[in-house]
Amino acid sequence: METTEKEFRNYNKADIKAAVKEHYRKMRMYQTYDYVQRMKSKYLTFDKPMNLWDAMEKLNALIDVSDPDLDLPNVQHLIQSAEALRADNRPDWMQLVGLIHDLGKVMYLFGSDKDGTSQDEQWGLVGDVFVVGAKLPDTCVYPEFNELNPDMKDPRYNTELGVYEKGCGLDNLQLAWGHDEYFYQVLNNHSENTIPEAGMAMVRYHSFYPWHNGGSYSQFEAPQDAKVKEWILDFNQYDLYTKSPKIYDLEDVKDYYLPIAEKYLGKGPIFW
Repeated sequence: METTEKEFRNYNKADIKAAVKEHYRKMRMYQTYDYVQRMKSKYLTFDKPMNLWDAMEKLNALIDVSDPDLDLPNVQHLIQSAEALRADNRPDWMQLVGLIHDLGKVMYLFGSDKDGTSQDEQWGLVGDVFVVGAKLPDTCVYPEFNELNPDMKDPRYNTELGVYEKGCGLDNLQLAWGHDEYFYQVLNNHSENTIPEAGMAMVRYHSFYPWHNGGSYSQFEAPQDAKVKEWILDFNQYDLYTKSPKIYDLEDVKDYYLPIAEKYLGKGPIFW
């Protein structure tokens, strides 16, 4: 039986895992402006070489605790997204983005419980992201947890603009730390990367649901961000509505996707 669109991202389902709600409670409690700066300093070191396909295989061991729709290793979701893009004959670079958009979750390999970047504690790794350094909107998942964020008691951060200027543009915002921003920065640092601008935006903002799905943060939008939103909404139909119990073997799709990966990312290791 196929899942309807309304059944995806339903955080009020009777059978929703308590772990999902607890994940978002911790995320809202601990993801502060200062925390994000610390994580960027700690994890954006680009000193851990690993080939792309090795990273794909590592996601066989990770289940995203924040996902209310799928309880499979994360690599299955990536293949499902890529295969849906392939079936619709979307550009090869977009198929590649579908395959790799969550690869920043390999941060768990060198993460820690304290940072929320481990298998057991994922609140600094996965989940919908929001702007840190400005007032949290009620479009966040479980908005009742917003008041738990220490920054919401700090006059520097608890206003509509916070530390930012009106119309500053998405690229100048600090978002909650997680796999999106991490992998975007890893790819941005990778000298052989030729993924188009649209694909890089898809990597960076696919979890920014309060903005692209909830309509929040318009005060920060610059003119170019309208095009970015179009890209994200186009991509997210493949990120979100392709989830199913179907199981793929990663080796079975390697012959098709690896040449595309090498076309846009080269054959050498990526530095994580």
